[in-house]
Amino acid sequence: MNSLADIKGKLKQKFIYTVSGFALAVGLFFIMTNVYFVQEKNIPVQNGSDFQRIFSPHIPDTLDFAGERVPEENFDIYERVEREFIVNTYWNSFTILAIKRAARWFPVIEPILKRNNIPDDFKYVAVIESGLYNTVSSAGAAGFWQIMEDIGKKYELEINSEVDERYNVEKSTEAACNYIRDAYSLFKNWTLAAASYNMGLNGVLKQLERQKTNNYYNLLLNEETSRYMARIIAMKEILKNPEKYGYFIKENEKYVPLKSNIIELSGNIENLADFAVKNDINYKILKIYNPWLRDIELTNKDHRTYSIKIPVKGSIEVIN
Repeated sequence: MNSLADIKGKLKQKFIYTVSGFALAVGLFFIMTNVYFVQEKNIPVQNGSDFQRIFSPHIPDTLDFAGERVPEENFDIYERVEREFIVNTYWNSFTILAIKRAARWFPVIEPILKRNNIPDDFKYVAVIESGLYNTVSSAGAAGFWQIMEDIGKKYELEINSEVDERYNVEKSTEAACNYIRDAYSLFKNWTLAAASYNMGLNGVLKQLERQKTNNYYNLLLNEETSRYMARIIAMKEILKNPEKYGYFIKENEKYVPLKSNIIELSGNIENLADFAVKNDINYKILKIYNPWLRDIELTNKDHRTYSIKIPVKGSIEVIN
């Protein structure tokens, strides 16, 4: 019979062998995984230090916004633009989601811009403003176009506790078009019109007069506004040529447009959850398709006519 010391020794030795074997297996797994990854992606590897290689993104020789040339020959302008190419190329989460969401929302925004004779490049303003997401800022700007309440009301958006049309993509895009048209009438320049979307009409006017210029690219501005146009220009190029900047998003990975039918409603809705159930959906889906409905009811005291979107039957899976 083995002594207690012999038994302990054998158990210790067995434990060491087990741990060593597990560590070896894990090491081999990671080695094989890395080899597979490198082979699949065709990444050139010469030694360990070359496994991950970061490149400065390519800046096209010619850039423009709404047909107005970006003066890249100016070192300050070039470096501002390059900064935004670098930030947005390597800000992977934001840029991936922007590519995916653009597939859903650009088909909605583009025809409205065209109908209003606003250059197509202004759709990238919405990308920079909100990431094509119905969000609200700390200052109270809301929706895809980040419209403040007073500006929204000026451009005839309904904004109250029950209805906030800043969250209606179609109506807020119309309001944005009206603002941009007014800005262009004032400045006779699309770049300044876009800059004023961030800084305000009076803010841009004040700086043009103070700095005695009529060119956005000559202005010394606060960091946010000086980066604003460069961000739009960089995102425009990245979204137009995603693979060039390392984004390989398959078509079936992009978000598809939401298919809907319209219910024209001139009355009130006592309870939106009940209304949703009557239309074979649920409250959450109703709000996703109509984010401008801000309460559980729609009293409609002014007897307005509202267009409420209901998903085309079979276009989405509704959880019962």
